[in-house]
Amino acid sequence: MNRLNIILENAKKVKTFWKTPDVGKYMSYKEILSYSGGGIGVYFIIDIVNKMLLSTSNVLIGNTIGIDSRHLYFMYIIAVISSFPLTALRANIIDNTRSKNGKYRPFLIKMGIPCTVLAIAFVWIPYEGLTYFTKCVIILLFNFGFQFFFSFFREAYENLIHVLSPDSQERTNVLGIKSVIYSLAPSIINAITPVLAQRYFNNNMTDINLYRYIYPPIAIVGILLSVIVFVNTREKLILAKTHVVKVNFFSALKAVAKNKYFWIISLAGWLGFLEAFYANILFWLYQYQRACTGNQYGIIVTLYGNGSLWGMMFAPWAIKRFGKKKVLIVTNLFNIIFIACLYPSLSNIWIVLVFLYLNAIVGAFAHVLDPAIQGDIRDYQQYITGERIDGMFSAVGLIGSIVSMVTSSVLPFVYKSHGLHVGNGYENLYDILYDENVFKSLMSSLIMFSVVGAIMNVIPYFFYDLTETKQKAIVEILKIRAFFEDYANGIRDEQAQNEICAIISKARRDSRLGLTALDGNLKKSGKGEYRKALEQNSEIQIAKLVLEETEKYTTAGGKAKLSDAQLIFSMGLKGLTDIKKEELSHAKRLPSGTAEEKSLKKQRIALTKAMLKSKKGIEKYYPNGVEEFDSSAFASLFEEEERAHETLEKAYKAYYDAKKKKEKEEIPAAKAKVEAAKHELNVITHRINRAQDENAKYHRVAKPFLDSIKTIKQAQGYALIDELLVSRNN
Repeated sequence: MNRLNIILENAKKVKTFWKTPDVGKYMSYKEILSYSGGGIGVYFIIDIVNKMLLSTSNVLIGNTIGIDSRHLYFMYIIAVISSFPLTALRANIIDNTRSKNGKYRPFLIKMGIPCTVLAIAFVWIPYEGLTYFTKCVIILLFNFGFQFFFSFFREAYENLIHVLSPDSQERTNVLGIKSVIYSLAPSIINAITPVLAQRYFNNNMTDINLYRYIYPPIAIVGILLSVIVFVNTREKLILAKTHVVKVNFFSALKAVAKNKYFWIISLAGWLGFLEAFYANILFWLYQYQRACTGNQYGIIVTLYGNGSLWGMMFAPWAIKRFGKKKVLIVTNLFNIIFIACLYPSLSNIWIVLVFLYLNAIVGAFAHVLDPAIQGDIRDYQQYITGERIDGMFSAVGLIGSIVSMVTSSVLPFVYKSHGLHVGNGYENLYDILYDENVFKSLMSSLIMFSVVGAIMNVIPYFFYDLTETKQKAIVEILKIRAFFEDYANGIRDEQAQNEICAIISKARRDSRLGLTALDGNLKKSGKGEYRKALEQNSEIQIAKLVLEETEKYTTAGGKAKLSDAQLIFSMGLKGLTDIKKEELSHAKRLPSGTAEEKSLKKQRIALTKAMLKSKKGIEKYYPNGVEEFDSSAFASLFEEEERAHETLEKAYKAYYDAKKKKEKEEIPAAKAKVEAAKHELNVITHRINRAQDENAKYHRVAKPFLDSIKTIKQAQGYALIDELLVSRNN
């Protein structure tokens, strides 16, 4: 009866909060289901295109089309190099996107359609009648396209969760649901492929015709389901309503490069490059050692995929219970053990499946952990820079591509040392794997390399210290900053004011409490008491971080920063050119004996460098003197742009209506109106881009002056906190 009541209660809750979020939450159940369910379509496309991307272990390109792993490596290097400017372009577009549809949602459709077209075309190229060199060129050209369109599409979906909710645990919970649901996509593909291969293609999974009939319909269904994500989700960033997006490419690049958590997580991936060497073990056992039938292999890959389901289901609970860092370390340690257990099990595919299944369970935690951590890292980035930077993480991540170019040469070397290369006496170079001795020798080496990679992968995680408590505090602080930025600019939002006053009042109350010692005696009191104390300690730590923010201008460092800001403001824009290089030497000679002195010295050096950089920019771009940029022009430009979009939509509607009704006389005139509307929109877009370039240039050279205004306004806002609290209580 209790279970029935729980089910009915949850059903009622889903109905109540279907369109509007629950109290304290940011996503409705409709939005969660749309993001997760539509993810099946997204992952249909992702899973298919992943099999077409160049890598030294690619089965479709290597085994099916017949490209040597060494040549795959050289093609991979060319493709990665081509991705550098494309990734930088993508990052800049995302970080400077100004759209009512958000930063990521529009690109699900804009990039998803080209991905689908490219994926279908890829498998229908008649490789059988082409020369080896021509095959390589065509595959490389397709990968140039994938580097932009597919990378943009995948990033749009994966990073969308970072802006759907600022609540880290809510993001984690949604990621758990999403991961369970979207995993149906690869499970379906992996289950039907061997079955269809056995029934229609002589049990040959390296027949290109198999993929010509499977992939196109799946890709089309994928793009149709992706529309659900676009239509039913809404991005929610914690930014002031009056905040102007002004992310300069190189400034953003430099800012992300200073994010220590980004480097910790990235380093883990780079060091663990060997870990995936064992990845083809099931396919090779089936294809080259005949370890099972086609139908059995279909069952095996389905069961293997089912292992990931349990990991993704339990990940949100484990993260909430133990924290991201502990879950990261423990799951990766188990990963090492289960990969090592593959070594003595090669003679039996079912035993191999058992260890792969266990490894899939712990490995699947990463499907929830990785994006959850990436969301926290982006919140931290906004906290330390004041700007919401998302796309630039991909640009800085290009360093990982350079690392991968070097490390990817290891696998072809291992293959070659075991006889897997062009000219090995076999029609298809991979056919040497039918030799049991060669297979066992190569697979044993690959497993050992994977164990080493898994060990290297776990080491950086011990240095990750962005706790859930700190992330919650960061979100509260971002809300406070956004509110006072709007308040200083004349925006009065009663709901936001009530929320901020509640946050600060709670922080003041909680900060007076003492931390409870989490020792053995407390544990003996029971789990309930221990968890209550743990949660209270977390609230106290959050309170201290919140008050550290709101009271920062009462500290020595805060007072010095405010004093510098007032001095720069009093000097004005023209005063930025008066600074001398000797002032940097003076700043570097400041005392640094105490922690406070070190902080003040660092602050003064950074400010002096920024002023010298501004002086150089002003002399270059504004030799006759810099004047304040009038950003009010954007309001009218954006209104013109919106009207132009509406005019174009109406013109297209009239044109399609004329074509549908076969009104031959009206079609040319309707088409002309479409072209005129497009031209007008292009003109306005060009004016906006030109104004944004001027605005960006102005913000670069005037940064110390603009920062001084921001600091002064923030200090004035924080000084009003007591007054706001009193007015709220009255």
